[in-house]
Amino acid sequence: MIDPSHMSRLKGFRYPREIIAYAVWAYHRLALSTADVEDLLAARGVIVSRESIRLWVNRFGQHFADCIRRDRPRPNDKWHMGEVVIMISGKKHWLWRAIDANGDVLDVLVQTRRNAKAAKRFFKRLVARFGEPRVVITDKF
Repeated sequence: MIDPSHMSRLKGFRYPREIIAYAVWAYHRLALSTADVEDLLAARGVIVSRESIRLWVNRFGQHFADCIRRDRPRPNDKWHMGEVVIMISGKKHWLWRAIDANGDVLDVLVQTRRNAKAAKRFFKRLVARFGEPRVVITDKF
């Protein structure tokens, strides 16, 4: 979790910066709703409204989300690339998905047409973002 003492002074807020920092961190890191964060804080004896949590998330959330993203471990160097046809509202769509060996989804691409050029662009974007993988496993035999 981010050290709240490095945050700017939270003058004018009713709650201490540690509580605000914990609420925003829990919202982003644990992917909770504002109602869930409200319940989490209530279990710890802090009564705060969902609207206050929403305002805190809007105001301080980007900083926390950036720090959480930065501190994530790098993806594994073994990737699984998959392509599948899915139906969305009765129409065919193609889903390309890249997953590392740990099971973390690297990226997803959904399109209405099967397009090899778009799939190559998808892979190039992954390489630019995460670096060259050691092994790429596809569903083609």
